[in-house]
Amino acid sequence: MKKILFLVLVSIVSLQVNAQSKTGTIDTEYILSKMPELTKVQEDLKAYNTKLEGELKTKVDDYQVKVKDYQDKVASFTDAMKKTKQEEIIKLENDIAKFRQNGAQLVQIEQNKLLQPLYKKIGGALEEIAKAEKYTQVFTITSSGLAYVDPKYDLTKTVMNKLGIKDEAPKK
Repeated sequence: MKKILFLVLVSIVSLQVNAQSKTGTIDTEYILSKMPELTKVQEDLKAYNTKLEGELKTKVDDYQVKVKDYQDKVASFTDAMKKTKQEEIIKLENDIAKFRQNGAQLVQIEQNKLLQPLYKKIGGALEEIAKAEKYTQVFTITSSGLAYVDPKYDLTKTVMNKLGIKDEAPKK
């Protein structure tokens, strides 16, 4: 019985040794920075930011008109009218504050939406390469915290070549 158990254990260990996994790395942020499509994303993001700034300016202008109107006519208002106008102004102040607070989040959401197709393109090329070259695992360099990686397992350049991206500057 001990011999059988020993043979099974040796078989399992030898199978695991033979089934070595092949790992690689990729720097998706570096590839993204070299993609020509990034220019269009940056332009679209700038346009979106300009649109948001325009909306904010409209809200601020509306607020300033209401405040000036209130200040000019406050003497002629009844107490009920004063209260209504003050509530309108306070509501506009709150809307402006909320819009400013949410502005950065809206820009981040738009950026993610615009970058998603580029990351999907990189992911598709990586998947094809990983399957063709029989990689079992690929780590992302920018977020993995790896202390050392043998450059021969870095798939960044291979994915860039597959996507037709030229690399003018050497990668650090």
